[in-house]
Amino acid sequence: MIDDEQVHPSAAAPRRSARPAVVAAGLRVATGVAGAVLGLLPWLATGMRLPLQNLWATSALPEDMPLTLLPFSQYAVVEVAALLVVGGAAAGALARWRVPSGLGSVAAGLLAVQLGAVAQTSVTVHAGLAPRTESTVYLVGLLALSVLAVAVGVGAMVLIARAPRAGVLIGVTVAALLLAHWLDTFLASPLHDAPAWATDVWLRVRHLVGAVLIGATAAWTGLRTAGRVVAALGALLALWLVPALLIGVTNAVGSRILARSPADMLEYGVGVFRLAATTPSLVVPPLLVAVGVTAAGLLVLALRRRSVGRPA
Repeated sequence: MIDDEQVHPSAAAPRRSARPAVVAAGLRVATGVAGAVLGLLPWLATGMRLPLQNLWATSALPEDMPLTLLPFSQYAVVEVAALLVVGGAAAGALARWRVPSGLGSVAAGLLAVQLGAVAQTSVTVHAGLAPRTESTVYLVGLLALSVLAVAVGVGAMVLIARAPRAGVLIGVTVAALLLAHWLDTFLASPLHDAPAWATDVWLRVRHLVGAVLIGATAAWTGLRTAGRVVAALGALLALWLVPALLIGVTNAVGSRILARSPADMLEYGVGVFRLAATTPSLVVPPLLVAVGVTAAGLLVLALRRRSVGRPA
């Protein structure tokens, strides 16, 4: 005869063991959601009012535009990418800090929010655009950009969350190159009421923000292996060329005059990129800052290790 006391513990055990697993999975998904929301935060703080559209079907004032989860506009292509890529990097940082396993659940939470934001914005913009071929091309271009940015953000998340230190540096660099544009979106927020001098200072130093983050991460990474050295050199190369590329893209895509001529738009964008990539005042300061922060960080860490290793 089997007692009830012998049956109930074994029957309840699966339920008890399954509960922590469900909670852990929920926390991993929540980590991805938190990263995505953090990435969107600057736009959420502005009130999420869609920018005025050149191809809108009706005349509208700024306050008449609908609410969207992304600022779809040919004048904000880099900002859209920044909101999504920084969100992916943030999810990766949170996962490396708090989630030792189950990165797929983190990615699921991240993608649920970001793809939801892309879908909601696309549907809303499509409903308001004039039914023209140019409208279709415009919306498909922004949609493709957004999906690409989501994919880049997921890649950055994986590198930051799980890669060795050299890979972490690459993932952080991807986000750092867009960090200034992410912070720019905060400046459009009603919460931002800084005095004019503070805004002027920001405009003077904004191009150095990514360099500081890259330098600090390179110092944390260290240069003790060939892979880390290659990653650091790759980060510096990206710091030189990617900002110039973003300047070229922004100027070309944001030109209404060139909108009807893709070939001329491409030629103009390439010309702006070349100019930006070879202008010392744009190129040299960020590289010097990144190298300086890296050197200072390595020195501080070396002194700290030396002091810790010294006998009392």
